[in-house]
Amino acid sequence: MRHRQAIALLALVGLFVALYLWLHALGFGGAIKCGASGACETVQTSQWAVFLGLPVACYGVVGYLAVLVVALASLREAALPQRHWNVMLVGLASVGFLFTIYLTYLELFVIHAICRWCIGSGVIITAIWIVSLLSLRSPAIHTDRAVSQPPRDRPA
Repeated sequence: MRHRQAIALLALVGLFVALYLWLHALGFGGAIKCGASGACETVQTSQWAVFLGLPVACYGVVGYLAVLVVALASLREAALPQRHWNVMLVGLASVGFLFTIYLTYLELFVIHAICRWCIGSGVIITAIWIVSLLSLRSPAIHTDRAVSQPPRDRPA
């Protein structure tokens, strides 16, 4: 349960980071807050800031939202002993982690600029990925509900 709680919290933080970047990509908020280097602006205005016609940050918002929804759904009492939630979280986190590796490669070797917000998001999705992998190793959680059994017929 702790793994799923940590993933939900990390996904919420990641959602806010991605939402900030997406709102910037949509033209809200003026210049991105990234320090004096201007590297964030360089990354966010590069040709690589759009993927399949949408701002990359939009994929971050959708991805973090998906992880958050699955993590919260997996915290329901009925869902706690079900391990398929952990597998779904690993799958979502793996997609995000692989996409982050690709984007970080672009920043380092193609764009030659590092966006602090992007690196922050990369750290968050990497943490989610690691915690989700650790959740696969955790033993299944058993709820303390006693299974009710029908009363036995007693001889009269």
